[in-house]
Amino acid sequence: MAPVPARVRRATVLWTVLLAVTLAVPATAHAQATEGLKVIPLVRDDQVLVSFELADGFTSDLRAAIKSGLPTTFIYSVELRLDVPFGVDRLIGTSTVTSGVEYDNLKRRYTLSRMIDGRTQETTSVDDEAVVRQWLTSLSRLPLFRTSRLEENRDYYVRVYATARPSNGSIFWPFGSGTSAQTKFTFIK
Repeated sequence: MAPVPARVRRATVLWTVLLAVTLAVPATAHAQATEGLKVIPLVRDDQVLVSFELADGFTSDLRAAIKSGLPTTFIYSVELRLDVPFGVDRLIGTSTVTSGVEYDNLKRRYTLSRMIDGRTQETTSVDDEAVVRQWLTSLSRLPLFRTSRLEENRDYYVRVYATARPSNGSIFWPFGSGTSAQTKFTFIK
């Protein structure tokens, strides 16, 4: 076997370093983006239940905006995707969950609303700000997808994109235009 020229060895090392950096940057960016948003998929019976929590979503600026009477809505775009190794992941389904609040300064009460895919699920009125925080930033076991479209013993993931309206840069929202996170699971019947 002939020795490998120094020029080829240097090029190989350069390409290896470039590949390592290319793979490390998205992983670092993804880890930073998901610090504030936690996603938990759970398969029960014939549904994929999705829970998520936005840890840093209720800032003091957001609280002040709500207290001023400005209607505020958190929008969660949820995707269920089939994880395709070395290919393009297949979109299985999407759902949009909105949690809104409007504060009435005269009555000193918050009106909360929740919609899933454009259909109102619940509307309530409260006077406790802790309930408002929970309502806007934490959703538990929402039945968003059916398992009839899933293949057994395949890997899937649920990705959640979170944004808020009004969005005025980082004044009302700590993530600028939004944040996202995803969690994988294997479907076993």
